[in-house]
Amino acid sequence: MAKRRPNGGGTITQRKDGRYQGAAYVTNTDGDRVRKYVYGSTWDEANEKLGKLQQQERDGVPVPSRSWQLGEWLDYWLTHIVRPNLEHNTYAKYESKVRLYLRPRLGTKPLVRLSAAQIRTFMAALKRQKVPAATRFEILRTLRNALNRAIKEEILTRNVALLVDMPKVDKGKPKPWDAPEAITFLRSCRAHRFYAACVLVLVLGLRRSEVMGLRWQDIDFDRRQFTPTKQVQRIPKVGLVLKDLKTESSQAALPLPEFCARALEERRELQELERRIAGDAWGQAPDHDVIFSADHGGLTDPVGFYRTFNALVRRSKVRRITIRLARHTCGTLLAFLKVHPKVAQAILRHSQISMTMDVYTHVVGGSEREAAAMLAELLEDPLIG
Repeated sequence: MAKRRPNGGGTITQRKDGRYQGAAYVTNTDGDRVRKYVYGSTWDEANEKLGKLQQQERDGVPVPSRSWQLGEWLDYWLTHIVRPNLEHNTYAKYESKVRLYLRPRLGTKPLVRLSAAQIRTFMAALKRQKVPAATRFEILRTLRNALNRAIKEEILTRNVALLVDMPKVDKGKPKPWDAPEAITFLRSCRAHRFYAACVLVLVLGLRRSEVMGLRWQDIDFDRRQFTPTKQVQRIPKVGLVLKDLKTESSQAALPLPEFCARALEERRELQELERRIAGDAWGQAPDHDVIFSADHGGLTDPVGFYRTFNALVRRSKVRRITIRLARHTCGTLLAFLKVHPKVAQAILRHSQISMTMDVYTHVVGGSEREAAAMLAELLEDPLIG
């Protein structure tokens, strides 16, 4: 005898193939009332699934109005969510992971039936194919972000990618320059037109896009402070553009040490000289009042500055490091410049002064006296070239 269901509890019937089918009316993501089916090999299994479906309805979570494939959802996510709302570089990173890895391997999987086991199998296959751990890390992070958005859009109820462990990436511990290396580099590039840009990277820890987007109106020489508000980015089919920094915290007013102010004042004189030499050619590209304009005006590509930085590093004969790592030298240099710890705390954006003091107290050793002497010479060195 079939078990009776309470009123409003849906129905469970046995199919010709022996399985049990549960059915109940629920709301889909389009707001329509639809009849939804679940299946089980036994009555109890179908009853359990039906109970979960109805509990989801009581919790106000609608069922998907269509059966998305993972590839379809990833395309929709990239086109309608990522591209309009995030930076182009972020979109490009996600798009490459979807196009090269996720869509070819998992694109045909039903979105609502995607399992952690399928993702683990996919990640294991990538590892066997010797895809680097850092790339696998980004692939899984892209999938997690896409599924998180599907939950927010009420297409999924859980993110199965969160059940899969992230690949372990051996980042190593690259060492930034110590004070003698950083000062040797600055002395080597003293005559270069982007000397002041290198100073801002090393002393203030600014990113290359932030340095290239810094404008004269952002600098307050009287108060010895600056407010970064813009960054330079290259947009495909558009070119170089000046964009707002991502967060308000990135646009906070920061102290400007005397060493940096002097380098910027020299840069202003040099830029005026460049403007006079370029003549009418200077105004052909708008420079947006940027400090580090191109040779004939206009914005400077951060990638171009990165190449220039690498060339200057090679010429200086100091240990080669990336510009990203060079930014981590700023705490050491601030200590040698005798910048007050509270000022350094603001520049380094430390939440507690103890973090800044930890950096300051570790700037000791046999090279301290040598670095101090080198820095004194650099401060007294007039602009040449």
